[in-house]
Amino acid sequence: MEKEKEVKPSGFEFGVTGAQTTIAPPVFSFPTASTGQPSTQPAALFSLSSQPKFSWRNQNEGEKPEEIPVLSTFPQGLDSAWRDVQWTEEQKTTLMKTVSSYRPKCEEVPQARVLLLGPLHSGKSSFISSVQSLFNGRVSNRAMVGSFFPTSFTKKLQSFSIHTQKREENTGLVLCDIPGLGDGEVSGLTLHDILSVIKGHVPEGHKFSPGQPVVSETDGYVKSPSLKEKIHCVAFVVDASRITSYSKGLGSTFKQLREHISDLCVHQVALLTHVDKVCPKTARDVSEVYRSLSIKETMSKAGALLGMSTSYIVPVKNYSSELDLDVNTDVLLLSAVDHILNYADLFFQDHMPQNTGQKFKL
Repeated sequence: MEKEKEVKPSGFEFGVTGAQTTIAPPVFSFPTASTGQPSTQPAALFSLSSQPKFSWRNQNEGEKPEEIPVLSTFPQGLDSAWRDVQWTEEQKTTLMKTVSSYRPKCEEVPQARVLLLGPLHSGKSSFISSVQSLFNGRVSNRAMVGSFFPTSFTKKLQSFSIHTQKREENTGLVLCDIPGLGDGEVSGLTLHDILSVIKGHVPEGHKFSPGQPVVSETDGYVKSPSLKEKIHCVAFVVDASRITSYSKGLGSTFKQLREHISDLCVHQVALLTHVDKVCPKTARDVSEVYRSLSIKETMSKAGALLGMSTSYIVPVKNYSSELDLDVNTDVLLLSAVDHILNYADLFFQDHMPQNTGQKFKL
């Protein structure tokens, strides 16, 4: 969906040809709130929601005023939220309990392994750190983040087990990080390597190299991975502020990846990061995210890029420069984690003994 172009008021010039005629200047008027009659007093500041209309008429000709709608030059929010979220401390507590108590619906798998997959600087590592921060009760960077590096800061397969508050125990969630897409030969990340990670063949800590794809002779290669060593859900991560600048080639890469990943019976979702950079109102108040027309439009563009319905996509705001936690940011992050876990559970349902071998595609 293309964003409407801004329309700015323009000046008008009036003139006649032939004999000179004295023409009075146009009169602009609009109804007042109390009487509904035209007012000749200077206009006061008005609300964008009032949708005022200016009119002009030629006093000499006595023509009926023609109404000209005024188009706002400011982006407007939506009257109602397009997704329902409770932005309260109680909701944060409820979501934290849900995530903390989560356990995969499969006895042989203690934790759901979720692979974060996205372009360079999309916010994968920041998402991991942000999720762990809200459980720690303070902002911290557990996964190293390198937003100013020209190449992917992540060079190897790293798995981060999300801990409950006070690090008393692990939750049933592990977030896995690998180098970003689109780095070419610098990162050494190939389709073959990505699929090897999902299948569970790649050992923890394996460093990806351009000339050394993952093969059976790779040091630590897992020849017969168990169900708990495989990836159970893939979360694509894309930067909302860069959606329009991503190359068409990246879109083709995403769709190719999704096809191969679906063939492995692994469900996929997507995280739309940096939504605060797309909408200034959301930057000031994260709870406005689902009232933002610009974010809704950006999500549609992300869906087109990924070849994915927007129902699989959730917006998030990672912690970056903040030192303190914010309830609304935490609710948005926890909602994203809950969304991921719902699709991880589908993997375990599909891999129950009676369902083994069934295929599906999103």
